[in-house]
Amino acid sequence: MTSTNTASHGSNSVLDASALAGQLGLADTIVDQQALDNSVALCAKNNVLLPTFAQLADPSLIDANYAKGVDKNAPDARNLFRVHWYNNMQGDRVNVPDHVVLPTSLTGVESPIIVMFGDRFPMITAHKVLAAYSCLAPRVITGQFDPSRHRAVWPSTGNYARGGVAISRIMGSRGVAVLPAGMSQERFDWLDKWVSDPSDVIRTPGTESNVKEIYDACNEMEKDPKNFIFNQFCEFGNYAGHYEVTGRALSNVFEHVNKQRNGKLRLVAFTSATGSAGTIGAGDRLKDDYGTKIVAVEALECPTMLENGFGEHNIQGIGDKHIPLIHNVMNTDVVVGVSDHATDELDVMFNTEAGCKYLAERKGVPVEIVETLKHFGFSAICNVIAAIKTAKLLGLGANDALITIATDGADLYPSERVKTMARRFNNSFREIDAAEVFAEHLATVGTDAMIDCTERDRTRIFNLGYYTWVEQQGTPLAVFEARRSQSFWRDLRKYLPVWDELIGEFNRRVVAAK
Repeated sequence: MTSTNTASHGSNSVLDASALAGQLGLADTIVDQQALDNSVALCAKNNVLLPTFAQLADPSLIDANYAKGVDKNAPDARNLFRVHWYNNMQGDRVNVPDHVVLPTSLTGVESPIIVMFGDRFPMITAHKVLAAYSCLAPRVITGQFDPSRHRAVWPSTGNYARGGVAISRIMGSRGVAVLPAGMSQERFDWLDKWVSDPSDVIRTPGTESNVKEIYDACNEMEKDPKNFIFNQFCEFGNYAGHYEVTGRALSNVFEHVNKQRNGKLRLVAFTSATGSAGTIGAGDRLKDDYGTKIVAVEALECPTMLENGFGEHNIQGIGDKHIPLIHNVMNTDVVVGVSDHATDELDVMFNTEAGCKYLAERKGVPVEIVETLKHFGFSAICNVIAAIKTAKLLGLGANDALITIATDGADLYPSERVKTMARRFNNSFREIDAAEVFAEHLATVGTDAMIDCTERDRTRIFNLGYYTWVEQQGTPLAVFEARRSQSFWRDLRKYLPVWDELIGEFNRRVVAAK
């Protein structure tokens, strides 16, 4: 791969340019002009324009009629301009991202817990399509990825691969999903409808935490130069996209809620379960703007950050048994472990008649709040439990807000719900079961399995990433070490306006070529 100039990006300019552009996706100029020309031609043929990161962060910059009348779940290029948080369930534009403020009757804490919904995103009804776009767009506009000859390979535990396959199809490129065989059937059903060939869905051994097996499969595929690996765990476009787009959306939601509370709230904490660690990058922006604490969440059954541990779990989308390269560990304040026993059983309660009736009639949770719980997937439930634990650990009160994300909704997990019903409730979930689930997983949430991080805690977690990235994946040690400093992460944000300029030029060429 051709070296690229990164001199404009501060302290990162001392790092190896080819490593930044290659493994990390941090090119800021054209790497391969012919590949870029091919991309322009293919996008012109398929009527594809690319949104800028500024537009996705502030959709008011997008013509309100641009995607009007387009099926939000169709492989239509205009849906790229819906890859943001400002959609409702019908795909219409909203001024404030859809969200809910969970009451004390549900959470047991005085602090308002604000949840922003991710199932409003187009095509895959999950926010990971934003991560996929954030990884792909910089590679296209700098001529690194050539959709006319490359196969786009998307290593994932489900939603990211779906997002990547959707965008690949729109661009006229072949997309390949690589994910563990044990993920929810709904993920595979979706992929079967979107890939061009059944062989483009590659099932690796294991479940959510078996990411090493995904890496091994991708390393083997990478031997074929036609395969281009978009590894979300080390593509820094993933981090930068969430910092700008998700961070600003969360800020907008908080300001909206705070205005309703007469400006009395402080945004104390952001809880985010780490899968690729892209989403938690939004916490860096919230910390910059509000001093918000960043809470990293993982499955208790796979306590990698908590205690260098390992194991399998069912909180699909998080807890991948290693420390992602794009995780700004040294800016993390709290680590929390949440059991999949809780997320599995609360998923059943939130999506059964007996469970919803119990919450409304016996616990006094407003019906309109209960109706929103179907928009909580496993990791969303995990994030909420972590927020409750954080509120208790930090001793927060009524004016101390916490904010988090529902990355997807319950519609991705009916097959998993059937398994839980059979395994734990004998295929019948009754009001007494709901009472037991509420008592165990909401009424008695404690502060166990948590770390209020010291510098030594952060250093231990950071160092754990060495074995994955330097020893196994060949990341240069200097690049790995540079991530200890916050100046490295601040420098990353400077790529966004550069990429937006390149996207603007790319679009002008596409329009001219039509």
